[in-house]
Amino acid sequence: MAGITLKNPKVRHYYALFIALMCEFLCNLVVCAQKAAPDSTMRNHELAQVVVTGTGTHSRAQNAVVPVQVITAEELQRMHVTSLEDALKQLTSSVTTMTNGMGTTMMMNGLNEDYILILENGKRLTGDDRYTRINMANVKRIEVLSGASSALYGSEAIGGVINIITTDNTFPSITDGDREWAVDVQSSTSYTSKGRFINSFAVNARKGNFNSSTSFQHRQADNWQVNQTEEVMGKLMPTGRVMSQAFHSNQLNQRFSWDIGHGVTFYVKGSFYDYRTNRPQMARYYKGATKKNSEGGNDTVFTEREAYSYDLHHQDYMYGTGATWKINSKAYLEADFYSDNLMSERDSFDNVRPGGTQLTKRTHYYNGMLKGIFRLGSWNKLSAGVEYVHETYESYNFAFRTMYTLSLFAQDEMRISKNLQGVLGIRYIHNRMFGSYATPSVSVMYSPGRFRLRAGYSTGYRTPTLLQMYYENDETKNITIGNQDLKPEKSNYYNVSAEYNNSWVSLKVGAFINDVRDMISYRVLTDEEVVKSGLDTKYPTATKYQQRDNIDKAKVKGLHLTATFYLPQNIRLGGAYTFTDTKAETLQLNAKTQQYEVVSEPTDRSMRHTGRVFVGWGRTWGNYRLNIDLNGHLQSRRWSTSYGWAPGYTQFDLHTTHTFYLKHVELIPGLGIENIFNTRDTRPWNSNFSTLHPGRCVLATFKIHVK
Repeated sequence: MAGITLKNPKVRHYYALFIALMCEFLCNLVVCAQKAAPDSTMRNHELAQVVVTGTGTHSRAQNAVVPVQVITAEELQRMHVTSLEDALKQLTSSVTTMTNGMGTTMMMNGLNEDYILILENGKRLTGDDRYTRINMANVKRIEVLSGASSALYGSEAIGGVINIITTDNTFPSITDGDREWAVDVQSSTSYTSKGRFINSFAVNARKGNFNSSTSFQHRQADNWQVNQTEEVMGKLMPTGRVMSQAFHSNQLNQRFSWDIGHGVTFYVKGSFYDYRTNRPQMARYYKGATKKNSEGGNDTVFTEREAYSYDLHHQDYMYGTGATWKINSKAYLEADFYSDNLMSERDSFDNVRPGGTQLTKRTHYYNGMLKGIFRLGSWNKLSAGVEYVHETYESYNFAFRTMYTLSLFAQDEMRISKNLQGVLGIRYIHNRMFGSYATPSVSVMYSPGRFRLRAGYSTGYRTPTLLQMYYENDETKNITIGNQDLKPEKSNYYNVSAEYNNSWVSLKVGAFINDVRDMISYRVLTDEEVVKSGLDTKYPTATKYQQRDNIDKAKVKGLHLTATFYLPQNIRLGGAYTFTDTKAETLQLNAKTQQYEVVSEPTDRSMRHTGRVFVGWGRTWGNYRLNIDLNGHLQSRRWSTSYGWAPGYTQFDLHTTHTFYLKHVELIPGLGIENIFNTRDTRPWNSNFSTLHPGRCVLATFKIHVK
């Protein structure tokens, strides 16, 4: 793929050899596949997957009018996935991550995480740590919806929607006299280098009409650096500032539900999450300066300094309740309320800015929804409802601010003819600060035989956050102020796709355009604006003053290609490729002329080429099953408006899973090698890193499933 670079010649040789062998292997097996029937157990299971993210109602994956990619629990287990970030990066080609000295962020189809909506069982996750708050041991599947979907999900659904579906209590019950009881217990442990340790525990239990689901997860990792240097005034100097921060976190989830009969089920749920970083308390680095020498020339003098060191503490608790009422086979009602509450603190422990613990922010998110699904004959399924969202935000430098949004939404799923289906939806949004707006969408699917031809148009909408409107960053020499006059960001999304499936192959191709306007970015203020607003007096030592404003617009054009082959002897192989061509236009201030100029460049954190290749094999001998899986992630260089270009990279992982089937217990040890070719980004600290992976390492996992 163009733009993907491998620095080590030996790695390039192995990589080229691997691709050549894979191509020859694929050609030979495709010929054999036409002569021998493959083991279609996995294939049939994937076709039978039920998805909900595309329309908010249940439908088979292959018959969904709105295309949704599904990552199954079996794939997560076979690839030893321990985090949502790794699951999306390893098992899709449309999601990537960016890492630098400030942490890790996610991108999807050319847009950053601000435009990606993350759901858990259809409920929005808010605030920091949205990725790490997911217990992967309790995940049934992950559904990935590309593109805008604000008609169904409201704000933020501009770049895509990721819905994590967790395990439920639908396992069979066991009869014990006049009582029915069932218990399902899972424990999973994973360990690899740099102290990366994860332990998860989940218990699902049922007695009669009462259900309980409990899960707990502990995660931790050490600090690490790939290169212990930092570039200072053109010279590499030692640094103690880490590239990847040590942390530890704990999360507890609980859900109770009762089926009271007559089709009515109630539930209550809650969760608690605690996360802390563990930075080195004595992070030394060097600062350079130019001084005159005795001969009249200039010398560069480096002085050792103590970095501004602090730990972050995030704490989140969530609670909710709801009910469903299946009136009959044609009518279904659902009511939900939940609240997500996050507190972030900064614990300083250096001599630069002492002060102990300081509140960074505190947020409260309340969501209430009433929804009904009605079958109108055999050709229509109508969904309609109302949703109310109330948000509050508090920071160290301003008191509580609030905002609410009221939405009305409706959707009609129509079977126009035997092979033609359509979905028409609209959401009417009224925000207290930004007025009213409507977000329509329409999708159609024509399905002759084994083909699926899809096309759609949808709109995206994102209200400015309370942070963007009010938060004022006054802790560096670059001062950023909020803007209460911001406008919502909007987009138009167009997509077409074609899909072909049979018993041994699945082929998919799709193209899209996402046209985003009124994007919020940082606008550097003119000298006149700085003086007029009094910022020069308020912050006299600052060197740069900027505020958030609607100054950007972007157009993203993309192409998705996916091929999966289900071959004899239970061999599964294939690949996926995503091409994105991004163009962002933004206003930049010319410091000399004090005039704004339009500058065109790629969207922040975007790349043109991403892909994955994979091959898997499995076989069962009596009560033992072995799975071997090889997965490769590939991406070209990535653009950052702050750091410039990051080089491309590839990473290949090999995993083996061993399953022992006993009477009521499954023992599943696993062993794997991460980063087989030892691909690392060893540039100095605070570079635009392509990856922070520490290099080749062994991964060991162990899972117990009692049922």
